[in-house]
Amino acid sequence: MENVNHIAVFVCAVMSLVIGGLWWSPLLFAKAWQKEAGLSDDDLKKANPAKNFGISFLLAWVISYNLAFFLSDPATDWKWGLTAGLLAGVGWAVTSYLIISLFEMRSFKHMMINAGYLTVYFGLIGLILGAWR
Repeated sequence: MENVNHIAVFVCAVMSLVIGGLWWSPLLFAKAWQKEAGLSDDDLKKANPAKNFGISFLLAWVISYNLAFFLSDPATDWKWGLTAGLLAGVGWAVTSYLIISLFEMRSFKHMMINAGYLTVYFGLIGLILGAWR
């Protein structure tokens, strides 16, 4: 626990919302994701943003602490943090997500939009946790 930067972990959890806000914004993948997810504008209006963002933040905090524990060796630097984040993102998060998505019969495009987010997010939090010792 002593080698974990708790402020960096909190920032990583916040970054989940920041990156997600950009990733699923009209600037990037909002319309494509919405179409591939089969959600109408009315469906999105029925969502509970406070609940969704609140729970998402808590889950991102768990993810960030988990990766921080894996990176708690004092010799960890930004390069190993980035590498470990990408390995965890692609090797665990993306592969698990893709297995589930295949059985849900999601489109390839839908899977790539979400897998891309997971890869970027895990890489970034690995970088932050490795650099901010």
